[in-house]
Order: sequence, then structure tokens, then C-alpha cells
Amino acid sequence: MEVREIMTENPACCTLNTNLQQVAKMFVDFDCGCIPVVDNQKSMTPVGMITDRDICCRVVAEGRNPLEMTAGECMSASVVAVTPEMSLEQCCAIMEDNQVRRVPVVDARGRCCGMVAQADIALYASNNKTAEVVKEVSKQTATSSTMA
Repeated sequence: MEVREIMTENPACCTLNTNLQQVAKMFVDFDCGCIPVVDNQKSMTPVGMITDRDICCRVVAEGRNPLEMTAGECMSASVVAVTPEMSLEQCCAIMEDNQVRRVPVVDARGRCCGMVAQADIALYASNNKTAEVVKEVSKQTATSSTMA
């Protein structure tokens, strides 16, 4: 099975300058908790990822005003992506190796064209593979052991 068969196509994306209120509205409108941040709406090249947890932990918990901030100010800047042609096994390995619950899918031009989440793995992979991905992605690292 290939990533293209399980990915959510044409995911909602925001730019570095999208204000956090708009990002939060996108979470509601698209029933998701993670949005790829792209350099601009034309190239659609992922430059980061922003989650509802990013807004909570990096903004609200620090007493900063989310109404005055943008996606670029609190996103995770590292982006691990997969391609539509990759196998489900390769995608799972990338998610496990990088301990990420969601990955953007980029086409041959580097444009964000989809998303794969743990929920997609649960729907399409075997129970054993799903359990393995959840276990590996959820392992504590030295930096996350204090953040649970």
C-alpha cells in the first residue's frame, strides 16, 4: 500500500504570517490538531508544522497573547515529510524514527499535497503495525521526559 492511498489530500495549510486565531479556527473547521506551515500559498513548500499543543505550551502557558502572534512564532520548524509513492511501511518507519504523529506529504515539486496521521495508520495498517507506530512515536526522549 502506498501513502497516496491513505493520506488526507489537499490539507489545510497556513503561512508563517497566519495569525494564531486563524490557525485555531482552521483546527476547528478542518477537525484537526496539526497544520503544515508553508512558505507561501503559491509554492506550498512546508517550512514547519503547528499544532494545538504548540499554541497551548509555547504561547498560552508562557503567558503570551495568542491574538498577537503568528504561526511562524510558535511552530515547530523541523519538517519530516513523505511522498505519495512511499510505501506505508516506509512512512511508518519515518514516523517512528522521528517520533512524529503526523507527516506532511510532498509531491515531486516539494508542494504539500497531503497529510498522514497516526489515525490513518490505525485505519489502514495491521493492528501490529499500528501498535508499533504508536509505541515508537510515544517513547520518551531526554528532552520530552519532563514535558509529559
